[in-house]
Amino acid sequence: MAKKVEKKIIFINDENQKDEKNAYLLHLLKTKPQVPPVDSVERKLHLLYDLQMIDSAIDDINILRGELPNEVKTLEDEIIGLETRISKIIDDSKTAESDISKKKMDIENANAQIKKYEEQQKNVRNNREFESLAKEIEFQGLEIELLKKRIREQDLVVKEKKLAEDDAREKLEDRKKDLIVKRQELEKIIDDTRITEDNLKGKSAEYQSVIESRLLNAYRRLRKNARNGLAVVEVKRDACGGCFNKIPPQRQVDIRMGKRLIPCEYCGRILVDWSREQ
Repeated sequence: MAKKVEKKIIFINDENQKDEKNAYLLHLLKTKPQVPPVDSVERKLHLLYDLQMIDSAIDDINILRGELPNEVKTLEDEIIGLETRISKIIDDSKTAESDISKKKMDIENANAQIKKYEEQQKNVRNNREFESLAKEIEFQGLEIELLKKRIREQDLVVKEKKLAEDDAREKLEDRKKDLIVKRQELEKIIDDTRITEDNLKGKSAEYQSVIESRLLNAYRRLRKNARNGLAVVEVKRDACGGCFNKIPPQRQVDIRMGKRLIPCEYCGRILVDWSREQ
């Protein structure tokens, strides 16, 4: 019966290794990657590990920027939305004001009709004509009352649109101020890290150019699927440096030998162990 592998989580604090990693990274930036012999798995592992160090440093710069790029994009989209909303409010207000003007003209025409019918009443020849004109006058009066009611309704619409426009403009100004601040923060970080990032990206491309495509594709796939972007990790305290699960002793020996690529059986990351070189 096969022995059950113990799955134990070990948390590792690598704060003490920060200076050492920075020194190693500076060394990588100053040197060129060595093309490995065809059969040198160990050299290929070194190249993958060095590439991981470089790409992780690029990731750190992106982490430094944090959510600022997303916040800037969100504010830009919100500003566009507010500007569109204000434009729509203005169009609705103009439509309502135009409708008010039209109804006021209709009231004037109705009043003119009433005066006309009243003049005609003075010259009627019988009660039937008088009553017919009286109904027309009454109809025009009711029409005027209805028009006045519609004008009051549209007046309220104009006032509401004005309040909505003022509120949207106030929000727009606030968002524009926020955008200026966020852009300045992002631009400062980008300016502070641009040279370092460009150097790192150039060195990453340099390393990728000497790593065989099969390994490079596997590395990229692992980085894409890993939350922290780690595809190649060291064995630390008998555990995977990516998922921190304990590695069986015999597997550690195989990893330390560096004769073949060995993935973590839990997270799939490529494991390396340089302890025998120290």
